[in-house]
Amino acid sequence: MKTIFFCARNVWDYLSHVTNVERLNLPADDYFPLDVLTHPTVQKLFRDLNEMYLWHAEALNAPIAGETGIDGLRLDFNFGLRLDVPEGNFRVKIGDVDGGQIFFDEKVSDVRLVSVEKYFIRWRVEVFHGNTKIFEHVLDLNGQNVTVVFGEGLGLGDKLAFLPYLDALQKVHGCRVTTLLTAELKEFAAQVYPHIEQVDAPAFDTYATFYPLTTFGDFPTLPVDLRNEPLERIGCAIFGVPFVPDKPPFKPTAPPVTSEPYVCIGVQASSTRKGWLYPRGWEIIVDYLKSLGYKVFCIDRENFCADGDIEIRTPSNAEDFTGDFSIMHRANMLHHAEFFVGLSSGLAWLADAVNCPVVMICGFSRDWFEFYTPWRVANRLVCNGCLNDVRVDYLRESCPYHTNTPREFECQKKISPRQVLDAIERLIVGRNLLPPALH
Repeated sequence: MKTIFFCARNVWDYLSHVTNVERLNLPADDYFPLDVLTHPTVQKLFRDLNEMYLWHAEALNAPIAGETGIDGLRLDFNFGLRLDVPEGNFRVKIGDVDGGQIFFDEKVSDVRLVSVEKYFIRWRVEVFHGNTKIFEHVLDLNGQNVTVVFGEGLGLGDKLAFLPYLDALQKVHGCRVTTLLTAELKEFAAQVYPHIEQVDAPAFDTYATFYPLTTFGDFPTLPVDLRNEPLERIGCAIFGVPFVPDKPPFKPTAPPVTSEPYVCIGVQASSTRKGWLYPRGWEIIVDYLKSLGYKVFCIDRENFCADGDIEIRTPSNAEDFTGDFSIMHRANMLHHAEFFVGLSSGLAWLADAVNCPVVMICGFSRDWFEFYTPWRVANRLVCNGCLNDVRVDYLRESCPYHTNTPREFECQKKISPRQVLDAIERLIVGRNLLPPALH
């Protein structure tokens, strides 16, 4: 049985640009004709796109369990839409209910059809034998078993942004959700969502499986361009949830590490260019916090990282709590902290998830991109926000606008300690905190 990928027509411009396939002789409904879908270059592109997902090979080759009552015709949504069509005089028509678009309408025989899109679409599948419609199905998650797979490629912040959607997906669609999580997140997820069953591997015998991803560009693997939407809202489109869910209901499982008031800091992120690059900026902040009587704990995984000429170390005047501790350990520390001062990082997302106030030092993205915090710190009078600029490739260019110039990374270099101190002072006043030195 041959596999044919198909996708929604809104990726045609992307497909044409990448493959140089000309838009010729399309029928009135404007879907992809079979001769385009089976073009070797197009099929390779679609396979490359699907390689972004965990369990790619298993999902493509796994049997389809969903019976239709017609011998050999099987349907499920465990790797996007998957449809096995037996040998014979069949015509398949696939579209979406809400927009009324047609993505595929062709005569096929002895094929497996697989959608490039793996996110929530209210698919309508119609199968004809000759001129007679013999089967129709509209995706409906109500009462069904659904799995969500968190891939290794997701950063901690991405995983924490998607985590509340496990509960929301179950509530909105009335389905039974199981999830495959990376090892680091299992204990935390079990604590906040004990009713969500965790599995060790996808079985592909459920009704549907979702694979949340965070990719930049015009890839059809996401329904929106990640650079144009707040990260915490991307899950709305992936899972078909019409609202941003509440944060998980975290309750600490361990007491504070000290009886004295303390502040946590995180000076590392997924890359050095996301760091706060003001010379000795962290030392200035730590000295200030200590002058207020707070103990200051640096809770990064590593106490040193380097990339080229950029080196980032744990501030020498902070207490070194770095190490490969569990997410639950860090969650407990952050929950009991007065507040957290850090970057656009997984630790900042974790702090927000456990209701620890966050001072976020970040100029490379727009204020709306990460979760909302009133104590966001950026210098908008210098070059900034390149991560959300669709005209540049943030992931491939170290500094999209000013590489190898005196202005390189100025979005992170020219955030002053005074700006950070102002945010900390506003936080202390706004939350009615009384620093120990003022007791």
